[in-house]
Amino acid sequence: MKHRSVMVLSALGLAFAAAQALAETWPTKPVKAIVPIAPGSVIDIVPRTVFAQLSDQLGQAIVVENRPGAGQTLGAGAVARSDPDGYTLLVNSSAHAIAPALYSNLTYRPAQDFAAVAPLGVTPFVLVVSPDRGFKTARDLVAAAKAKPGEFNFSSPGAGSASHLSAERFRLRSGVAAVHVPFRGGAEMITEIIAGRIDFAFVALGAALPHVRSGKLAALAVNSAARSTALPDVPTLREAGVSDAEYPMWLGSSCPPDAAA
Repeated sequence: MKHRSVMVLSALGLAFAAAQALAETWPTKPVKAIVPIAPGSVIDIVPRTVFAQLSDQLGQAIVVENRPGAGQTLGAGAVARSDPDGYTLLVNSSAHAIAPALYSNLTYRPAQDFAAVAPLGVTPFVLVVSPDRGFKTARDLVAAAKAKPGEFNFSSPGAGSASHLSAERFRLRSGVAAVHVPFRGGAEMITEIIAGRIDFAFVALGAALPHVRSGKLAALAVNSAARSTALPDVPTLREAGVSDAEYPMWLGSSCPPDAAA
């Protein structure tokens, strides 16, 4: 995790150094970074960590502003409409690329209205349940859900989020029928899983790890192609008997294209 953070900071440093070479007066004021999801999720935690250190390097604050809603499209739309002056960034994720397939009334075009600034990382999601449910493996969960079709539920930080699509991919590949319960953010979602009111969910590794280590959540599988070094004893979905269900999430930063020119 620490090595990945260093790589991310190096990539961002090079990206912004290139921008400074083109315009030595930038930045002359604080930079706004819009996170299109509520506080507490990995999409919020990672950029705050990275931008805090980058602010020191640039000599200007990078102010993170959360604008959740509509599967991260509200925040993205706000950045698309912002002045293309290099002072408004979007922290985006896998959901950004698939938004046109999910929403027919987008006010922006992901491919044309944004230019990439720098990557922020890639993370797997962890299939988690409350330990009180008694599921020891993903097979246990699948068997229980199939025994009560339509009675199980799963949560996510919003429709169209990577967490939601991870669960849908798992559900379709495993043959499980379950009801989606969207929340406005990851923190609320995790609270409901721990309380046992939500049957299962896919939570980003960084957000799930503290709760798994404390015993508040039970990790059944990861949705990456290989096991995570942070949870080496947790199998992949393929190892757990659910094939072709991988759906890791990428994180990145972008801005209106004229600002990147």
